[in-house]
Amino acid sequence: MTKLAKNMTKVQIQEFFEVLRAANPEPKTELEYHNPYTLLVAVLLSAQMTDAGVNKATEALFKVADTPEAMLALGLDKVKDYLKTVGLYPTKSKNIMAASRMIIDLYAGEIPNDQKALEALPGVGRKTANVVRNVVFGEPTMPVDTHLFRLGNRTGLAAGKDVVTVEKALLKRIPTEFMTYAHHWLILHGRYVCVARSPKCAECAVAHVCQFKDKVL
Repeated sequence: MTKLAKNMTKVQIQEFFEVLRAANPEPKTELEYHNPYTLLVAVLLSAQMTDAGVNKATEALFKVADTPEAMLALGLDKVKDYLKTVGLYPTKSKNIMAASRMIIDLYAGEIPNDQKALEALPGVGRKTANVVRNVVFGEPTMPVDTHLFRLGNRTGLAAGKDVVTVEKALLKRIPTEFMTYAHHWLILHGRYVCVARSPKCAECAVAHVCQFKDKVL
């Protein structure tokens, strides 16, 4: 389990995000998508999967079905065929079909910018809804995955025993000017630098403000 660090100060948090912004001013999701609907599908599929694994599976699928109407027309069995390399693909395929039907019936085929409406779609949880609202609509949401949960606790950015607590703490502590891209910076940092088992502290551009006690420098 990640050891809890003491909280960063406001000055340290400001410096943390200024450094990440300078290195990558407009970060983007590594999931490949064509439109809001395909982003929703990609994020739904990403549970317990790498983005690269999802992209490999959806590349062919999105060429033939990039709207909820086209997905339903394709049919469940064919969707499963496209997604066989995705973990839990039978359940995820069924959720995609059911969500597509609801999007058509309730929202005329458009993705709603509403947290509760998105979370009501089959297979769409809090994190997925937050990702869609941030990436598609530019909302200052904070989708907390394993990377953000780890970083929040390890760095002293935002401590919490569960993802909702960390999400609320991040929303409270991160300055407004950084919120549009904050979760992208944190995901990328957690994916490539502040990794779970052997964080690359010696390569970390924000190590000087990080409160992790066991830095390997």
